[in-house]
Amino acid sequence: MSQPYTFHAGEATVLAADGQFTDAMPEILIGRTDGPVGAAFANMMAQSKGHTAMFAIRACNQMVRPATITVPKVTLKDSANIDLFGGVVQAATADAVIDCVIEGVIPKAVANELCIISLVWIDPRCAKDPNLDKKDMYRTNYEATKLAIRRALHNEPSIDELIANRHAIKHDMDDWS
Repeated sequence: MSQPYTFHAGEATVLAADGQFTDAMPEILIGRTDGPVGAAFANMMAQSKGHTAMFAIRACNQMVRPATITVPKVTLKDSANIDLFGGVVQAATADAVIDCVIEGVIPKAVANELCIISLVWIDPRCAKDPNLDKKDMYRTNYEATKLAIRRALHNEPSIDELIANRHAIKHDMDDWS
């Protein structure tokens, strides 16, 4: 194995179509099941109100490998948002993980030795939007999860890129500088 896969972190943002609240912003940890990510993964099995953790499954009895757990970043207060999380977002995450194995981003040889924690964003306005486009929600979560996994395993952005962009790039929500 070329990498120890002890602890890799990555994130990505994929924006929704105009008028949608389906932006995806997963934050990913990938590591060995017998390391710190594996310990955190096991600890995430305890539920906390509003932040229900779920395995990423493609369908019933089809949990993906590496084992992946998804946890919402915001409190899910109603069944409509919980259904989106346990449906569209869960499926998009699962498909992204297995496609990363198929494409070689995650080596098949270590798929059973790794686990992934994915913190996912669901805009609280999403489920109440009468024009909600679940296909767009799937697209943004799928694309962002694949990108976050790739970035995690390639240690992107590099420290050199971060240093070079320190004064050129500002936070998207920056209204204080």
